[in-house]
Amino acid sequence: MGQTATGRWIFWVAAAASFLLLMWLLNDILLPFVVGMVVAYFLDPVVVRLQRAGLSRTMATTVVTVVAVLVGVGVVMAILPPLFGQIQSLITSAPEYIVKALGRIQPLLEPLRDRLGLEPMSMHDLQSEATQWAGKGLAVAGGIAGALAERGVAIINLLGLLFITPVVTFYMLRDWEKLVAAIDGSLPLEHADTIRKLTAESNAAIAGFVRGQALVCLALGTFYGIGLTLVGLQFGLVIGLIAGAISFIPFVGTFVGGVMALGMALAQFPPEWIGVVKVAAVFVVGQMLEGNFLSPKLVGDRVGLHPVWIMFALLAGGSLFGFTGVLIAVPVAAILGVVARHFIARYRDSDLYRGGAPS
Repeated sequence: MGQTATGRWIFWVAAAASFLLLMWLLNDILLPFVVGMVVAYFLDPVVVRLQRAGLSRTMATTVVTVVAVLVGVGVVMAILPPLFGQIQSLITSAPEYIVKALGRIQPLLEPLRDRLGLEPMSMHDLQSEATQWAGKGLAVAGGIAGALAERGVAIINLLGLLFITPVVTFYMLRDWEKLVAAIDGSLPLEHADTIRKLTAESNAAIAGFVRGQALVCLALGTFYGIGLTLVGLQFGLVIGLIAGAISFIPFVGTFVGGVMALGMALAQFPPEWIGVVKVAAVFVVGQMLEGNFLSPKLVGDRVGLHPVWIMFALLAGGSLFGFTGVLIAVPVAAILGVVARHFIARYRDSDLYRGGAPS
């Protein structure tokens, strides 16, 4: 029996290692397939509802896929042109706006610099520092873009996202139930019930966080982008979308977006400080909206994903598998959290934890 159990462990460890090695080797071409699977996971509940309404699985999948593609193309065509224009202008004008913002707060910082024994910084020094920071940032971005272009990864992934992802999404949606049934029928009989239980808990965690938090990010990005644009903040659309996109890490999106927006407001509005107040009000209202309505309604407190664990998973996924790793980082973190809680519970019920103490 011991040899049999040892053989099982060796088999599953070898299978997991082989899977990770294959992902690492095929990392450059996995993005459209991973995106297609993620989109299919998000849209599967919609297909199920259409099935209940009387449509066949194939027809429901076709309707959902076509509508999703049309909506995606429409959103991209409506948002990307002005977004790219704002990003280009923001990169070009960043040093100037940084100098203006720092100039507004320099009188407040000088007493602190005096107490710390630091030399006063002139506006020329501020401009030089800001130009150097912007230059370094552009150099890093250019180096990354150049390396990707040389390897052909950017072109392959772009073409894959445009043409392969919808096809993968369609077939994954159409065959989702068959795929789940095939996997369920291949589970080790001895541990099938436990695996099904963990899978259900993992699905609840992923659905609760990923689906819910995606809607939160979309709502906040839309609110911040429109709100900052309406109050007249330059590059408000870009800053709002950035704040919304990283809001899946609690408070980080609001903090980063707030710092960027207030810095831009300090460079743009004074001596009319009412503009700065309006920008701050947008983020205060957004934070209240997220804390009191969006997160409780869409995410809830049942997920159990700590913000630090999320940040670690994102960094680890990006380091190992690039953008593909970032996409799967949070779902994998949710699954690992469920599995870890399961093994901790089993450990607390074992003799290793209790020793000779009664249960």
